[in-house]
Amino acid sequence: MATIEVTSENFNETVEKGIVILDFWAAWCGPCRQFGPVFEAASEEHPDVVFGKIDTEAQQELARAFNIRSIPTVMVFRDNIVLYAEPGALDKNAISELLNQARNIDMDEVRAQLKSE
Repeated sequence: MATIEVTSENFNETVEKGIVILDFWAAWCGPCRQFGPVFEAASEEHPDVVFGKIDTEAQQELARAFNIRSIPTVMVFRDNIVLYAEPGALDKNAISELLNQARNIDMDEVRAQLKSE
């Protein structure tokens, strides 16, 4: 699966179900340009995951909502819950490991933990 462009208009429906990995980026960002092909290649290896890119220049509202201070920032959602959010590019193996962890997490336990906070 190729990456999709995520905007404020399609964000909620994108992260609502399943596993979604997002790359917050900008065209002027050198590390973002280096990470882009790695992210795209990983999307081909994980067809069960939605890979989305959020241009922080065009989607400033989303960048503010998630307090993006450094790019690239990678976020992983599962069933509309943020499981991971860290600035910095990842290599292909780190992306695969992160997605395997997201697949194996007990979401009922996560929801219960969120309720108790």
